Amino acid sequence: MSDSQEKQENNKPQIKFSDLGLSDSILGVLDKIGYETPSPIQEQCINYLLDGKDVIGQAQTGTGKTAAFALPLLDKINLDLNAPQLLILTPTRELAIQVSEAVQTYARGLKGFHVLPIYGGQSYDVQLRPLKRGVHAVVGTPGRVMDHIKRGTLKLDNLKSFVLDEADEMLKMGFIDDIKWVMERIPEARQIALFSATMPTVIKKVAEKFLNNPKIVQVKNKTETALTITQKYMMVSNMAMKLDALTRILEVISFDAMIVFARTKTMTVELEEKLSARGFSVAAINGDIAQNQRERIINNYKKGKIDILVATDVAARGLDVQRISHVVNYDIPQDAETYVHRIGRTGRAGRSGEAILFVSNRERRMLNTIERVTRQKIEPIELPTAKIINAKRIETFKNNISDTINNQNLEVFEKLVTEFQEANPELESVKVAAALAFIAQGKEPLLISDKTQSFGREQRQGEEKTISTEASPLKDNPQVPMLRYRVDVGNNNSVKPGNILGAVANEADIDSEYIGSIQIFDNFSTVDLPDEMPKEVLTLLQKTVVCGKRLNIVALTDKNNTARIGGSNFNGGDRDRKFGRKKFSKDRRSKGKSSNYKGKGSDGNNRRSKKPKFSR
Repeated sequence: MSDSQEKQENNKPQIKFSDLGLSDSILGVLDKIGYETPSPIQEQCINYLLDGKDVIGQAQTGTGKTAAFALPLLDKINLDLNAPQLLILTPTRELAIQVSEAVQTYARGLKGFHVLPIYGGQSYDVQLRPLKRGVHAVVGTPGRVMDHIKRGTLKLDNLKSFVLDEADEMLKMGFIDDIKWVMERIPEARQIALFSATMPTVIKKVAEKFLNNPKIVQVKNKTETALTITQKYMMVSNMAMKLDALTRILEVISFDAMIVFARTKTMTVELEEKLSARGFSVAAINGDIAQNQRERIINNYKKGKIDILVATDVAARGLDVQRISHVVNYDIPQDAETYVHRIGRTGRAGRSGEAILFVSNRERRMLNTIERVTRQKIEPIELPTAKIINAKRIETFKNNISDTINNQNLEVFEKLVTEFQEANPELESVKVAAALAFIAQGKEPLLISDKTQSFGREQRQGEEKTISTEASPLKDNPQVPMLRYRVDVGNNNSVKPGNILGAVANEADIDSEYIGSIQIFDNFSTVDLPDEMPKEVLTLLQKTVVCGKRLNIVALTDKNNTARIGGSNFNGGDRDRKFGRKKFSKDRRSKGKSSNYKGKGSDGNNRRSKKPKFSR
């Protein structure tokens, strides 16, 4: 896309999802997950599919086509009818799982909705039970879908919509006869959406036979990235690590100007606050920023008065700043085209640029999609180590000394230091200089260790502390594995350790002896808790109010490289499999008390060691 074409594109009126006629339930979910404006294929397909038209979409993977068909067809589901109403065929089990997960995400606002992926290689029993109970949508591979139809376990009598995804790939894999077999058995009164990157003759014939006056949607997406842009990605396991990773990167790289892309408006504001607290020159732009304020921010950004811009995709539209040397995808984009558009903000006019993408374990598929669509390998990088950061800090420290000597008038300070040394002749000059450096540094350590993260900068009159994320062992029960959590109440809320201890003990139904170290800071506090809290308890603690403010509890320790951030991101599924869901149910026989670890009783005999139970 040329610069003139891009400017024309940017000058077009911005269509929002709310303009397309989707239900409030769907729109509410899109707002929560940060989808602001539809991609070209989404805009056209959603309109046609909501109108009941059949659609042929010619677009590559990574253009956002899953949302293009899932959003409007989910709006047609009758939740009171517990039978398959939407059937999606995909060429591979991986894509079936991916599409099923996306459908489940988009349907969060549809109470009682169920989607089931069915594919070869998985036990029939796993699929038969949900089919017997009833599901509203099925996503499957052709062979397994055929098997269930033949067995009578997948009934298509109530089917309203049928989607053929990546039809050309199915043709290459030899599924064309299976596809025809399935399509011959769907009801005559139904809606069909067919998607294919290319349109071979065989696929055209299938479309002509089964689709009714289809609307054609062709999207030529921008999938090439400039060769002047170095692309890298970093694996991050949770939100605390993501913020720490960004902070460390900002410390060790040299950049002229940077743009950080976040998925939601809330996240842009939060990042602006946290990076500003770390001493960076940063501003946020999003859809809530007034136009005159946006223009002022962009102007300061161009002039070098602001170094870092945190933006949503919509807010960054039309942004053309030559000095941008780095782009950080703090939140992974929803499609490959958005990724290409984001990183295209750097590496312009032949200049070199660098793009960094943060990826969680469950976002690996999108990383693979981006690499496949752009035909470019994105290289992995590691979190900058304490050694690298310390070397950079020492270099900066020495440079600051040289710059101060060369550029500042030190006459007054030279006089004071001379007087001090004359009064204390036994002190060496280097000792005096070191003491002055210590004073200038404040309470923040100049050097860090790998066991600390700068997740929260505790500031008091310009001071900053680095707080350890490692939980301390319990004094009386050192065998209990612990995690450290952050809560959003501190000295500024007049909170006391007893307030936090009481709230956690009551809400989590855990004996206070298993609540570990509690540290209070100005804007937040930390509390050490057993490493077995189920997501229900964490969700409850998220909403618990202490001293007039919600705790918003967030896990800081990350022993198992899993995402444990509050409710939805807590790795509850893995924990339920490891410990068993029943384990955490309330013990009615000991009402009001938890069954916890038991040490030696008063009689000196060893008692059976049990793990703490959590109610709810």
